[in-house]
Amino acid sequence: MTDTATDLLLTPFEQGNQNQTTQWAECIAFYERLQARFPRVLSFFQIGSSDNGLPIHAGLVSADGVFERLALKQAGRPVFFNNNGIHPGEPEGIDACMALVRDFCTQPERLAALGETVFLFIPVYNVDGCLNRQASSRVNQDGPEQFGFRANGRNLDLNRDFIKCDSLAAQVFNRFFSDWDPDVMVDTHTSNGADYAYTMTLIHTQFDKLGDGLGPYLMDRMLPAIYAAMTERGWPTCPYVNPVKLTPDDGIEDFLETPRFSTGFAALHHCIGFMPETHMLKPFADRYASMRALVEVVLAFTVVNAGELQMLRRAARQASQARRNWPVLWRTDYSRPASFRFKGYAALQRPSLLGNYSRLTYDRSQPWERDIAWYKRCTTELEVSTPKQYLIPQAWREVIERLQWNGVQLQRLSADQILQGQAYIVDEVRSRPGPYEGRLFHEQMALRRQAVSVQARAGDVLVALDQPHARYAVETLEPQAHDSFFRWGFFNSILEKKENYSDYVFEDTALELLKTEPGLRSEFEAWKTQHPELLANQAALLDFIYAKAQRYAEPEWRRYPVISLF
Repeated sequence: MTDTATDLLLTPFEQGNQNQTTQWAECIAFYERLQARFPRVLSFFQIGSSDNGLPIHAGLVSADGVFERLALKQAGRPVFFNNNGIHPGEPEGIDACMALVRDFCTQPERLAALGETVFLFIPVYNVDGCLNRQASSRVNQDGPEQFGFRANGRNLDLNRDFIKCDSLAAQVFNRFFSDWDPDVMVDTHTSNGADYAYTMTLIHTQFDKLGDGLGPYLMDRMLPAIYAAMTERGWPTCPYVNPVKLTPDDGIEDFLETPRFSTGFAALHHCIGFMPETHMLKPFADRYASMRALVEVVLAFTVVNAGELQMLRRAARQASQARRNWPVLWRTDYSRPASFRFKGYAALQRPSLLGNYSRLTYDRSQPWERDIAWYKRCTTELEVSTPKQYLIPQAWREVIERLQWNGVQLQRLSADQILQGQAYIVDEVRSRPGPYEGRLFHEQMALRRQAVSVQARAGDVLVALDQPHARYAVETLEPQAHDSFFRWGFFNSILEKKENYSDYVFEDTALELLKTEPGLRSEFEAWKTQHPELLANQAALLDFIYAKAQRYAEPEWRRYPVISLF
């Protein structure tokens, strides 16, 4: 190979001063050159478009030149998935993936080591953000010289969009992930936060949420092997530094990743996910090297243990199909701390030069190493009894299509029929103050179940839970789940009563209602006793009677439209 040809296969990081990250166009051109030269090693293809209309690509490396998804799936081939550039201001994974794929193409022994496993990757997921290139948005980060922006073309953080899918990118990702069904995922990032000695920290899919098989395997087998191998590679790694208090000195707790994040989304598909977070204050060259090492270490473990991983995933899916009590809310378990040998720096409080207060600073001239508390377990906060089936009226098409994108099996009713089931009644809902990633997110709610008889129409959808994708259905359709469709506002219209009254007319009607509806009268008398200060407030008084009166009830108001069929 000539020097010119060799240069064409070097990444911008390798060509420059090791403080460079690739631009999107040259990244795509790089992979296209590789595919043209090594067509039996690399398949590179478009999987969709970004919100700004730019192509989103993916690639596949296969040791035997088999690239067809259905053929690989039928053969039961293990799939390792590397996602890069969800936050293009954290770009070391983009550059490390380029070099790794190049080495698969040019080093036969490295390619052969993949065996049956295929290496699936997205080179740059957030294309819009990658093109929004500057050097200032990552306030606390040491390099590279220029990089992309966190948000996409709609100013959305894609690592909050995996469930609601407001971006075209997330819609593409949902379908892509479901189609390929990876066994292990590594989604590359850079951290913010405390200062410490480590270049690489690691978020993983939460053990307890994975279940009895995959969870212990990740905790007892996979993570210890990854930490040991990273130390051998010269990049000792620690759990993501999420301090319980102000600094790591008082302990750290694992990030309770919910399905809005990539690792939580992967768990809905019984896939073990990793989110490596290199430390923002370390040089870009070190972050790049440790990221490549991490991807290679997790890949090597996957290759060797693929059969066991796939068996545990199958068992997890089978168990979920028979499950009728589902945990839908979790919290950190502070009663079962572990410990981690941590390498930190002295945390000091010094007078601020800006104002009359003390500020936190870390003194790297005072390193320390000792055991700290590591809260790595979580426990169930809420468990619900799930039905045999959900009924979703066809009017809620945005919900139905998201289920379809994720492989959930649906059955369309062929004829109108009356079904008996249970509906959630929303007595109270409190939302996060202000918009969150483009939506009003419902953080707290009070619900009760009520027996209902509903008129189902031809074309409405049944979702049975004796299917491989039951977990995705439960954690999006049960309204109290961490990132349910209800929490993300897909059903907000049911929270609004559609008709109203004119007070001067309804004043007389209210008197009649109190005479003809004994239950209403009892509720009103109790309300008056509880709220004597509101008896002079005509609007509050009439609103109460109007809302409680059966004559003017709106069945759809505050009734969650997804019906549970037991």
